[in-house]
Amino acid sequence: MKYVVLIYSNAESRKLWEQFSAAERGAGLDQYAQFDAELEASGELVVSQALADPSTARRVHVDAGRTFTTDGPFAEAKEHLAGFYLLDVVSEARAIEIAARLPEAGLGLVEVRPARSLDLAEW
Repeated sequence: MKYVVLIYSNAESRKLWEQFSAAERGAGLDQYAQFDAELEASGELVVSQALADPSTARRVHVDAGRTFTTDGPFAEAKEHLAGFYLLDVVSEARAIEIAARLPEAGLGLVEVRPARSLDLAEW
């Protein structure tokens, strides 16, 4: 079964990250690389990706065949999506076990959600 592990950020987690030295930030990113390598080796990782700051987002609206964009995230929020993992695991319990290993889980900033296919029977 496929699950998406969503990693959020907020002012508190951003402040913690900014307090780290360059070496500490590098070590933190290395931990994610090792985590990715482990999940890839187990065959459970489909893809993982960090996301750019929400201020770089573009909202897209189509009206009468014309495309319009506006700057910024879809909605104002205290938390924003910072990255994700798409996993292919045997159970929800395994997805939760993996998600619990992320540093953001200690701040309550990780969500696990089943992914849906485009098979109409599953809707």
